[in-house]
Amino acid sequence: MLKLFIGNKAYSSWSLRGWLAAKQSGLKFEEVVVPLYDAEWDQRREGDEFAPGGGKVPILWDGDVVVWDSLAIVEYLNEKSGGDKFWPADEGARAMARSMAAEMHSGFAALRRRCPMNIRQVYEPKRPDADVMADIQRIMELWAQARARYGGGGDFLFGEFGAADIMYAPVITRLVTYSLPVARFAPAYMQAVLAHPFMQDWIGSAQEEEWVLEQYEQPAG
Repeated sequence: MLKLFIGNKAYSSWSLRGWLAAKQSGLKFEEVVVPLYDAEWDQRREGDEFAPGGGKVPILWDGDVVVWDSLAIVEYLNEKSGGDKFWPADEGARAMARSMAAEMHSGFAALRRRCPMNIRQVYEPKRPDADVMADIQRIMELWAQARARYGGGGDFLFGEFGAADIMYAPVITRLVTYSLPVARFAPAYMQAVLAHPFMQDWIGSAQEEEWVLEQYEQPAG
């Protein structure tokens, strides 16, 4: 059976992506939640199960095969589950979905740095800094293009729920947590993702966690 190590569900955005990918694959997997930054964190990161990924989560084990980094986990599980659950069948849509996932993977540093994920909070709206606003505007552009060109067959970016939605799911939680401004079309898409059964499972588990990390319990500065 697959074994997936993840961090706190309230805070760990990359863990959310890896976990959604495991759920989307339809494959059975064992979930191991590792509290971030607790007293045993440094020692745990040096253990054999974490070492290949530099002590970071998520990290996926498939027997002796190890995969770390959320986008690599998406691609590995896409191959392992038959190649038809993550990316659109249409060539153009698939190319755009992969490009959007890659841009999410490497970009939007200001939004990620200033608005860390905290699923359990909703803060009063504040005017975002210019670099955060630029990230939001770019995300809105990408979502609008995907929905307009390829989203007609369903409620998600490319119609059906897939890898692009998985990669942007933690962005959606940030937009909600920090009451950030979005385009008029965006709330319907955001609600579709938040209402997805996988997301509901994750959010429910996050609400039940006992761990509190004070550095992630402050509104965006």
